[in-house]
Parts: sequence; structure tokens; C-alpha cells
Amino acid sequence: MPTGKVKWYDAERGFGFIASQDGGEVFLHASALPADVPAPKPGARVEYGVADGRRGPSALAVKVLDAAPSVVKAKRKAPSEMAGIVEDLIKVLDRTGDQLKRGKYPEAESGRRVATMLRAVADNLDS
Repeated sequence: MPTGKVKWYDAERGFGFIASQDGGEVFLHASALPADVPAPKPGARVEYGVADGRRGPSALAVKVLDAAPSVVKAKRKAPSEMAGIVEDLIKVLDRTGDQLKRGKYPEAESGRRVATMLRAVADNLDS
């Protein structure tokens, strides 16, 4: 079976293209992907069968070999650094919780900062 890398894939439209090892392109439709596999990211290595479609070669029975490397994971902070950040975030959330218990939401700017910190920590933990 030939192998290649996902050139691009649009999950909303359900198709994309694979760059084959021989330099050509192969059409990739969502129906060729296993049901339990999320949309492949560009750069993911795949193995596939090929059939002649109306507009050229189409991939069949695609198997994802290696997911594309995560850029976020490569830039992830060290666990010891994240521990300090999480501890600081807990203190900020405690102060925010105290304000909410007194019946007041934080001021708009303060609320935005807390939300930004939460997203940043979540992104680091999720990658």
C-alpha cells in the first residue's frame, strides 16, 4: 500500500488531499477514513489504497500511521514551571471566588485577565 502525508484536509467539507511519496496528489474523502479517527491534520503520515476516481486518483481505506507533530506540544512549558503558574492561578481564582460570594463580578478588565490566564493554562495542559 502506498504512503504519503496529508497535504490539507477540510473537516467541514469532508475532503482534502494526500501528497504521495511519488510526488503526486491523491484525493481524500471523509468516507475513506476510519470512523473512530478524527480529521487528519496536515503533515500526518497515512497509508492508503488507491482507486481511479472521476477526477483522478482517490484514496481508499486510509490508515493514519503517525499524527502530525504538535507545534503546541513542542512549545509546552516545563512541568516545574507550570506548577508555579497553576499555583498563582489558584490564588487569582480564590480572590475572584471571594468577590463572587460577595455578589460582585470582577471588573471587565480583571475578568478578561482571569479568562486569558485560564485559556493559557488549559492550552498548555491539553496539548
